[in-house]
Amino acid sequence: MNLQHYDAVIYDMDGVLTDSEPIWKIAMEEVFASVGCALTRNDFQKTVGLRIDEVITYWYAVAPWKDVSPQEVENRIIQRMVALLTERATPLSGVIESLEFFKAQGKKIGLATSSYEVLIETILTTLNIKHYFDQVHSAEREKYGKPHPAVYLTTAEQLGVNPQKCLVVEDSLNGIISAKAARMTVICVPEKSHSPEPKLILADVQFDSLTDVVYYFQQQISTAC
Repeated sequence: MNLQHYDAVIYDMDGVLTDSEPIWKIAMEEVFASVGCALTRNDFQKTVGLRIDEVITYWYAVAPWKDVSPQEVENRIIQRMVALLTERATPLSGVIESLEFFKAQGKKIGLATSSYEVLIETILTTLNIKHYFDQVHSAEREKYGKPHPAVYLTTAEQLGVNPQKCLVVEDSLNGIISAKAARMTVICVPEKSHSPEPKLILADVQFDSLTDVVYYFQQQISTAC
């Protein structure tokens, strides 16, 4: 995995830029409980990486609730997420360092996420990192979310980069499948609140943090010199 082979680095957002997966679980547990649906945070492991409307559709089929529409449940979860992210979101280890590093190496930087645009705006503003990204794209604008490759293919097109020249940073199985289906190289930095997932081996390489990713490429550059 030689950095010179890539023209762009595309980040996933939830679980990669900030530890938002536990926040999603809090918001969903609260809202589902409010409509009489006793789902727990452990249940939500099954839908990690899916777009929120797809999450709602899944759980409505598994454990249907009454009197409140799926759209209203979705709206309540999004509203709660905005409040929680604004209050709690902080960058994960190595995020700022990696963004600055890839910029310094002349790489275009994109964001391809299943989260809705209102949440993208909330996180990028709260973390103060919006200026690092050349393109930001949400699967909200695609017919299908991850694991379909559309969000990554569109992001590459917006960046003006061949998908095979894109290096992706992901944390979930659905995200890895999405990026690999787009013919991109995938770095996996597993989200720490996930249960161990052996299938993450589908990624091209795994690191414990983005700090380790930066160190790997810095060593590569030093050796080349």
